[in-house]
Amino acid sequence: MQKIIPCLWFDGNGEEAVNFYTAIFPKSRLTDTLLWGDVNPAKKGKLLTATFELDGQSFMVLNGGPEYKITPAISLIVTCETQEEVDYYWDKLLEGGGQPVQCGWLTDRFGVSWQVTPMPLIRMFQDKDAAKAARAMAAMMKMIKLDIATVKKAFDGE
Repeated sequence: MQKIIPCLWFDGNGEEAVNFYTAIFPKSRLTDTLLWGDVNPAKKGKLLTATFELDGQSFMVLNGGPEYKITPAISLIVTCETQEEVDYYWDKLLEGGGQPVQCGWLTDRFGVSWQVTPMPLIRMFQDKDAAKAARAMAAMMKMIKLDIATVKKAFDGE
């Protein structure tokens, strides 16, 4: 069992979020649910928590109510090796009302912030040639959805 499990607070739509996320990521599944009981008669029988896996990583949703909101101060990073992966996750996570932000960040329809991160860009940013790395970073900073080929051209000085 995973020692640390991120918990995402929702206001009644946690089950919808779990269904949305598990439909996007491979090797994903619902692993456990807990329903409200007699302690809250108005919500009795409705989802209180759900534990689920996205590509093997465990998460929990809590239908805690309107007291707290998800903010971009915490984001989930999706690492990608290819532009096809970037395009897939970007498009899927935006479905149903998500909003693109900047530099590979987006907010999904539930308010959760995601970073769709092409690992080839990270490797360019870490290159020992500071000028090449700086050109790559400058190109990326102008983007909303990240484009590996465009950043690679800047990296190569084209």
